[in-house]
Amino acid sequence: MARIPPPGVYVPSPTFFKPLSPGAHQPEVDVATQSEHSVFLAKNGVHGLVLLGSTGEAIHLNKKERKDLLSGVRKSLDDAGFPDYPIMAGVLVNAVDEALEWLQDSKDAGCQWGLVLAPGYFGGAASQEGLVEWYTTVADKSPIPILIYNYPGVTNGLLVTPESYEKLAAHPNIVGCKMSHGNVSYHVQVSTSPEIDHEKFRVYSGFGQQLGPIVVFNAAGVIDGLASFFPKTVVRLFELASKRPIDDAAINEARVLQYRVSRAEEYIGRWGILGIREGIYRVVGLGTYLEGGRAPLRGKIPDGAWDEWAHVMKAMSES
Repeated sequence: MARIPPPGVYVPSPTFFKPLSPGAHQPEVDVATQSEHSVFLAKNGVHGLVLLGSTGEAIHLNKKERKDLLSGVRKSLDDAGFPDYPIMAGVLVNAVDEALEWLQDSKDAGCQWGLVLAPGYFGGAASQEGLVEWYTTVADKSPIPILIYNYPGVTNGLLVTPESYEKLAAHPNIVGCKMSHGNVSYHVQVSTSPEIDHEKFRVYSGFGQQLGPIVVFNAAGVIDGLASFFPKTVVRLFELASKRPIDDAAINEARVLQYRVSRAEEYIGRWGILGIREGIYRVVGLGTYLEGGRAPLRGKIPDGAWDEWAHVMKAMSES
């Protein structure tokens, strides 16, 4: 039986890079800082990591860099006293054989699951039947269990429907999904569908602003960038939303935290990966080379942009 990822808050970690060396065409991956941030998250209650997903810029790394990063983080977590800590590895390619290569590399590096992006090169031209066939073929051959990753923003608007999830959830090697879009109805339909065994198929959102509402309706949690620098607040919100039975005190606290999280998520929506890097630097003190990264995401948010969110971040830090 395939291993099922635990519920909770996962962080889609950005990839850390070193300063650009003289004469180099792009900066090197900073595995040491990546590992330090990963251990920080584990120590602060985060339930698992997503490495080399969209936020992790996997498409900007070569095969060796990806394997070195994954294995380096795994070793650091083991050494820090977090053996078998949950790690999902991103798979962001369209060809079945290449997806399987990424999945094998992820297994070899110690990752338990692959988070496999929907093949969206052709966008809406891909039928739901074609998506089901593609994921079924990958899952049949994958050396580790996979989750369906639907992020229309990077796949030409491709959207996986609830009916497709119901079909794919029956596959023994498909153990969940991440929906990185604002269609809350799809989240709720999939997390409550009577056609799905929810002990074997977990539903995660990519948006912390949806955490409370979807977890109340049986979703497993979130894979959320804000938790990369405010882990305790997001984890606390998850704990409150998943409490059963939930009492009035928990509901009231959850309302306060959900408002604060939702406000702070507006910052993530505005500045994306660059904003997450800045947040980690400002709040956690890691990733000190703010103008790092690889083109076309090289650089930082404008001067003064962080200060515009000072009151929102202050509320998060007080949570």
